[in-house]
Amino acid sequence: MRWPLRCHSIGNKYPRLMSVLELEKAISQLSTEELSRLAAWFEEFMADQWDKQIERDAAAGKLDHIIRKADKDIDAGRCASL
Repeated sequence: MRWPLRCHSIGNKYPRLMSVLELEKAISQLSTEELSRLAAWFEEFMADQWDKQIERDAAAGKLDHIIRKADKDIDAGRCASL
């Protein structure tokens, strides 16, 4: 699949990022097969971004209150085995 994330401007030795509008236009021109590949890649990309955010939040202690509540619910018998 040939789908550049960077474009080169004529006379500019530094590549520039594509705008959202340019990305939309490029995506609209993909074949069905290429679109499926892009969709699969993007789904994986977003899942990885989510995992990284959860890891950052956990490291920063932002999830500690949820863990404490879950522990209390387990201790109080408010949870069932899966």
